[in-house]
Amino acid sequence: MRSTPHKTLGAGALTVAALVALSLPVTPAAAAQPAKDPAAACTPAQAVTNGGFESGTSPWTQSSSSVITSRSGETAHGGSSFAWLDGVGSTHTDTLAQSVTIPSGCSTATLTFWLHIDTAETTSSIAYDKLTAKIGNTTLATYSNIDKSSGYVQKSFDVSSFAGQTVNLSFTGTEDSSLRTSFVLDDVALETSGGTTPPPADSTRTPAAPSYSVSLSSDTSGTVWNGHESVSFTNASATALGEVYLRLWDNYHGTCSAMPITVTGVTGGSAGALSADCTALKITLPTPLNQGQSATIGFGLGITVPSGADRFGHDGAFSFIGNALPVLAVRDGAGWHLDPYTNNGESFYSLAADFKVTLDHPSTLLVPATGTSTDTPGSSGRTVTTATAAKVRDFAWAAGPFSKISATSSAGVPVNIYSVSGISSSSAQSMLSTARTAVDAHAARFGAYPYGELDAVIDNNYWFGGMEYPGFVLDLVSTTALTHEIGHQWWYGIVGDDEYNSPWLDEAFTDYATDLALGKTGSNCWSSVSWASSAEKITNSMAYWDAHSSRYSTVVYGYGKCALHDLRRVLGDTAMAQLMKDYATAHWYGVSTTAEFKAAAQAATSTDLTSFWTQHRIDG
Repeated sequence: MRSTPHKTLGAGALTVAALVALSLPVTPAAAAQPAKDPAAACTPAQAVTNGGFESGTSPWTQSSSSVITSRSGETAHGGSSFAWLDGVGSTHTDTLAQSVTIPSGCSTATLTFWLHIDTAETTSSIAYDKLTAKIGNTTLATYSNIDKSSGYVQKSFDVSSFAGQTVNLSFTGTEDSSLRTSFVLDDVALETSGGTTPPPADSTRTPAAPSYSVSLSSDTSGTVWNGHESVSFTNASATALGEVYLRLWDNYHGTCSAMPITVTGVTGGSAGALSADCTALKITLPTPLNQGQSATIGFGLGITVPSGADRFGHDGAFSFIGNALPVLAVRDGAGWHLDPYTNNGESFYSLAADFKVTLDHPSTLLVPATGTSTDTPGSSGRTVTTATAAKVRDFAWAAGPFSKISATSSAGVPVNIYSVSGISSSSAQSMLSTARTAVDAHAARFGAYPYGELDAVIDNNYWFGGMEYPGFVLDLVSTTALTHEIGHQWWYGIVGDDEYNSPWLDEAFTDYATDLALGKTGSNCWSSVSWASSAEKITNSMAYWDAHSSRYSTVVYGYGKCALHDLRRVLGDTAMAQLMKDYATAHWYGVSTTAEFKAAAQAATSTDLTSFWTQHRIDG
C-alpha cells in the first residue's frame, strides 16, 4: 500500500479512521508466542496478584501514587479501591503494570478486567484519549473516549498462547491537551486451567495448498453479497493440525456486534469464539490431520460493504471489496499468526492458494476481480462473473458502473483500467499507459507476470493512496503510485512475507522496484537518514509502526528502499540485479524472511555485510 500521510487526510477520512481503529469492543487472542514444553502439566492458578487493588499497591507498578486509589470522583467495581488512569484534562500519561507468570501446560488462560470510561469529550467519532492494554509486546486492545459507558464493562481475552512464560501485563492511558477522560480499572484477573497444551508446531507453514471455492450473489447496488465459501487444505507439518483459523479481516471496519463479514453454518468443523477484534474465527476439526492429510470446511458467507472510499468500502455507486473473503491463517514454528488488523499498513499473511469465485450481480455493474474473469448471462438483468486465479495469496474485487478501457502490454499482459465517475478519459489513458509499462518493467527484472490479466481500479478519493491485491490494484491517478502497486505483484504477491511482522520485505522492496522502473537511482538518499530513536529500525513490525505511525512511511518505504540502493552500490549494479531476480525465483509463490534475504545478499559478495546490516538497522 502506498500510504498517504495522516496530516493530509480530509476531516472525514480522519474521523472514519479514528472511529474504526479505536472503538471496537474486542475479545482478541494474543499473538502467537514461542512454543511451550508439551509435556508440562497445568497447575490451575490465578496469575494476577491484588487484581482488586484492595491490598495496597504491590505488586503493581504505577506511574504515580494516585493511580491505585479509593478517592472520590470514581467508584470501585467491587470493594473500595480501583485504578484510575488519566482524568486530568491536559496532556498526560498514566501507566499501570504487573509481571505475571502463566503456568506451563495450561490449555486455557483468560485475562479479564472491568473497565469504566467517562469523558468530557463530546465527539462520538474521534479518539482523543486512549487506554492501551498489553501483555508482553502484544497489544490486546485500545479503548478511547468513544467507548464511554455509564458503568463498568467486563473485557475478556484468550492469552493461553503465553503459557509457560513470565510477561508484563500493562495498561497505558494517554490524554490530549484538553477535556478529561477517565479510564477506571478494577478486578483484574488471569485464570488458568485445562489439561496440557498441544505440542508445538514445527517450522513448516501450514495449512498448505489451500483451494477456495466461492459463490456469491449481490444486491442491486453491489454493496451486499451473500452465498457460500469452502476451502480445502493439507497439513504440511509433522505436527498434527487440530484446528484452523479463518481471518475475517474486514470485521475491523465494523464492531463485534455489527460485523460486515459473517460466517454461518460451518461444515467440516466446529466454529469457536471470534478473537482478534472479531477478525479471527477458530474452527476445530473433527479429527486432527496428520502430515499429508487433507480436509475441507465450508460455511455461509455474508458481506456488507460500508460507506467510504476505502480498500473495503464504497464510494457512492462504486464498491471496493478487498480482504473480504475469509482466508486461512498460517501456523508455523511461532504458532498461529493472529495479528491484529492495521489501518496504517497491512497485516495480511497467507500462503499461495487457488481461487474460483463466482459473482452474480446486476448487469449494470462491472466487476473487476483477481484472476482471469469471464462473464455469462444470469437471470433477468443479471450477469455471472467467474474469476479463477492460481497461486494467489488473497482475492479482491470491485463492483460499480465503471468506465473501462483495455490494452495489452508489449510482453502480452492484458491490462484493464476501471475508472469511477470523475476520472477524465485522458487520466484513464495515462494510467493504462503507466500500467502497461510498469508490468513489463517489473517482469523484466524479477520474472514474468503470472496472473493472466491485470486490473486497476482508479478513484482519486482513496484516502490511502493505493492498495495491492493479486492481479488487482486500487489507485489514484498517479504514475508513481500505480507503478508501486503493480510492483507489489512481485513483492508480497509472488514473493510473500509476513506483512505484519516484516512490512519492509514488501514495501521497501516495492519502492526500490518502483525507483528502478522509473529510472531513479536513489543517489545519496541514504545520506539524509535521521533516526528518531535507538529503537527505530527498518525491520520493525507493524506493532511498532502503529505506535509510531508518523515515522512508518519515512522509515519502511524511504529508508528501506535507500538501504537497498546502498546495497546495490556495495554489490554493483549487475550483481544486485542478479541477486533480486534469483531471490524472487527462489521464493516464487513462497515466503521471504529477512534472514533469508540477508543470507542471499551475503552469498552474492565477498564483502562482509555484517556492518552494513548494523548501519542500516536491518535485524533478523
